[in-house]
Amino acid sequence: MPLNRRTFLGTSAAAGAGVAIAGGSAAPAAAHGHDHGHGHGRPPKRYSFTVMGTTDLHGNVFNWDYFTDKEFDDKAHNDVGLAKISTLVDQVRREKGRRNTLMIDAGDTIQGTQLSYYYAKIDPITAKRGPVHPMAQAMNAIGYDAAALGNHEFNYGIPVLRKFEEQCDFPLLGANALDAKTLRPAFAPYVIKRLRTPHGRDVKVAILGLTNPGIAIWDKANVGGKMVFPGLEEQAAKFVPRLRSMGADVVIVSAHSGNSGTSSYGDQIPYVENAAGLVAEQVPGIDAILVGHAHLEIPEYFVENKQTGKKVVLSEPLKWGQRLTLFDFDLVWEKGRWVVEKAGSQVLNSNTVAEDPKITRLLTDEHKKVVAYVNQVIGTSTAAMTTAEAAWKDEPIIDLINVVQAETVKAALAGGAYAALPVLSQASCFSRTAQIPAGDVTIKDAAGLYPFENTLEARLLTGAQLKDYLEFSARYYVQTAAGAPVDTAKLTNADNTPDYNYDAVSGLTYEIDIAKPNGSRIVNLAFEGKPIDPAAQFVLAVNNYRASGGGNFPHVAGAKQLWANSEEIRNTIIAWVQAKGSVDRSQFASVDWRLTRDGTPVF
Repeated sequence: MPLNRRTFLGTSAAAGAGVAIAGGSAAPAAAHGHDHGHGHGRPPKRYSFTVMGTTDLHGNVFNWDYFTDKEFDDKAHNDVGLAKISTLVDQVRREKGRRNTLMIDAGDTIQGTQLSYYYAKIDPITAKRGPVHPMAQAMNAIGYDAAALGNHEFNYGIPVLRKFEEQCDFPLLGANALDAKTLRPAFAPYVIKRLRTPHGRDVKVAILGLTNPGIAIWDKANVGGKMVFPGLEEQAAKFVPRLRSMGADVVIVSAHSGNSGTSSYGDQIPYVENAAGLVAEQVPGIDAILVGHAHLEIPEYFVENKQTGKKVVLSEPLKWGQRLTLFDFDLVWEKGRWVVEKAGSQVLNSNTVAEDPKITRLLTDEHKKVVAYVNQVIGTSTAAMTTAEAAWKDEPIIDLINVVQAETVKAALAGGAYAALPVLSQASCFSRTAQIPAGDVTIKDAAGLYPFENTLEARLLTGAQLKDYLEFSARYYVQTAAGAPVDTAKLTNADNTPDYNYDAVSGLTYEIDIAKPNGSRIVNLAFEGKPIDPAAQFVLAVNNYRASGGGNFPHVAGAKQLWANSEEIRNTIIAWVQAKGSVDRSQFASVDWRLTRDGTPVF
């Protein structure tokens, strides 16, 4: 993958001529009264500026949920989308002065809603005379200065990503996304922006973009042999000194990597997935890190650099445009250069403002097209089904995912060496509000059942491995003694395990004894009515996130891959419903698992 020279040389690498000027005069920040060695009691020169940041926008422009086809809402009454962010950005720019602000993003931009799906697959931006991606249009209108690459940027393949990059008026940064052959950056590693101060000397602000090493696993089909993704710390250690030597007064890292220092895919690759805190701790010379990927809210968090003792400020705004991070920097002129005297951060809530009509007007047509698309009827259902209780009961709506997956894998393996093996399937309750209504079923109903753009694989596992897998999954339940009251609000998500990391497996029967400790909860595990043979072989229909180590389930990532395809599971479900014409749950619903305590069913 050749380096995009226009992007890289034009906006990033040049230390002098190519740097972007965002300057202009502004009132200096109030002096603090001490003179920092300037003598004669003259107040030192000071300058303050603000860097705004978003992350994990996941295709959200409007405060709209395309899966329910109504305004977005959740328990906390958060709002989503770039139209809301735009209003906040305008407010900050009015308050601080446009020329004293920068706007950046930490990745996962072009995947996640039916809006972003539509312009990748239905009316693709890669087509001849194709449309401009709504996220590019909105981000250009807001005036972003840079965005780091997220792992989901690679979901639709490199051509879609390159087209999106071309449509953006700002660079997509990825210092650790390297060309597999040359090991040179495949995207611009950084950009340097100049802010003009009232004191003559500009402030040079370097923005270094880092992405997630997990891309090598999660999107192997798209990047294998084309790009490699070394660790964040390693690349930051290479680039930060270079940026300082090029005269950067302030270094900000935009990292599509959480703060926790952990990985959800175990030891599949030798790099840490959530490395932002480690970067701050290990690499001297960084002033602030915009954190992404983990979908957490971190208004302000300080990490001390081990070498220098200097505190680095980290902030992660909540996903989908629910929050906007503000980094505020106070600089002082010292010994002929600008020095960061103080840096802090906070987040603003997008539910406090209205959508910016500039953005909604710009993309009304695209929005209407996608609303029409998701409301297409693809079949009917004989009965209503919902995920409301699927986190603790074997519900027909989850059986629907499993039957589609198992049938797809059986058809793919037919006539081959593994055709005779039994096919099992795993599925999670991704959303507790998904439903298939009685009567007409639309694309949005089917897609809402599977909001992630995972693809399907078949892996070979033994009976013993499947028991381990189910034991790992059962950690999701809070241990509840026999006879103790059961409150479904407190029963699930033990140790903060998300719903999408609890798998129900169909094709077997088993009980989960929630009175027992982790590791010994699976009882009466049987296949076709007989206790499972630990040595028997089974095919597991499994999504690519789980198959590549997502959630760190045992055995599956190392298991032999028998088949894989690039079609999203939700599209497979849509096609299945279209082909059947009618969804009749009596044809596939079965209770394969239940929660028990000492043999007594909980429900």
